[in-house]
Amino acid sequence: MTNVIKKPELLAPVGDWKMLHAAIKGGADAIYFGLDKLNMRAKAQNFTLDNLTELTSICRSNNVDTHLTLNSIVYESELVELDEILVSAKKAGVTMIICWDMSVVSKCIQYEMPFCISTQASISNSASAHYYKQLGAKRIVLARECSLDMIKVIKKNTGMEIETFVHGAMCVAVSGRCFMSHHVFGNSANKGECIQPCRREFRIYDESDDYSLLIGTDYVMSPKDLCTIEFIDELIESGIDSFKIEGRKRSPEYILKVVSAYRKAIDFHAEGKLTLEIKKELLKELESVYNRGFSSGFYHDKPSGNDYTIKYGSSATTRKVYVGKVVNYFKKTNIAQVKIESQNLELGASGYIIGDTTGVVDVKFDAMQVDGNEVEIAEKGDDLTFYCEEVLRRNDKLFKIVDVKN
Repeated sequence: MTNVIKKPELLAPVGDWKMLHAAIKGGADAIYFGLDKLNMRAKAQNFTLDNLTELTSICRSNNVDTHLTLNSIVYESELVELDEILVSAKKAGVTMIICWDMSVVSKCIQYEMPFCISTQASISNSASAHYYKQLGAKRIVLARECSLDMIKVIKKNTGMEIETFVHGAMCVAVSGRCFMSHHVFGNSANKGECIQPCRREFRIYDESDDYSLLIGTDYVMSPKDLCTIEFIDELIESGIDSFKIEGRKRSPEYILKVVSAYRKAIDFHAEGKLTLEIKKELLKELESVYNRGFSSGFYHDKPSGNDYTIKYGSSATTRKVYVGKVVNYFKKTNIAQVKIESQNLELGASGYIIGDTTGVVDVKFDAMQVDGNEVEIAEKGDDLTFYCEEVLRRNDKLFKIVDVKN
């Protein structure tokens, strides 16, 4: 009898409404999000308590689970606020709480809320996992330092649900707690306020000789982003329960592209159709949106010596440029009307249409009209019309995709 490998949950990051709809469209099984307090992405747009019911309702109607991050350090003055959040989360039907501070764990037990232990707890062995299991944790997010072999052993020895990161930014502190942002700028990473000074170029200064050197060959505190698409089959077959994508501060098109790529990989594997060629195509898709270069992280033991970024910012092969906004959409004919406000748009161009309710729509301009006439270019001030199967909404924004020469 052949063992049937269970598909892992695909868990997508969401920082606002655009990202929420992009994640759902991309095929996420679950989303994780934060409120405006007590989460490790305080600088993301985030949601509020007033948004919870609407957010969970949208997700339920699309069979998508909701994981609320309460994964920052909790101070004494925040305990009342913590109670308020958990009561509201339970009432709204949030699926799970992601946490590690014991105050949140104890409150989840009190309110009978399912909880997952965050990677901030740095769990890297089965003894630690068993401790949280005895407390009632439904799932654990293992430390990023864990290799695939270690993950298999922890899974076997505990029987717990295991969640691991499969894509996105990595920190030089890995699963530890970094104080650089707090020390230099007063913005604590442990309260979700990190402004990532480690990603920058640094100069070493010798005070005695008034001499300095610029560290520009490698950004030695800025690791490349994690990407597992080339060995995703190994992770699926290891029995990992949930594949987590990092990126609550990324763009909506990033969410759509990354979630879609991993959705395809998981589904193709289940069908026995995940080939090397498909992996290469999916990797190309991932390279088109924000990234700092790619690394396999610790999955195959220690990363190689060249796993640091080579420049500040993104190495994406494309970027988006604002063109205009949707002024009308005719549902009967699937015709969209866009007012060109900035850049010209050429026939054959590709683009994104992005909106709070629309999420992200990929568009290809194989045919377009201005004033009822077929045109090869739409210029600033033109009212452009084109066919689009997906429903658009007024004030959705149109961006064209341009290639980037790195």
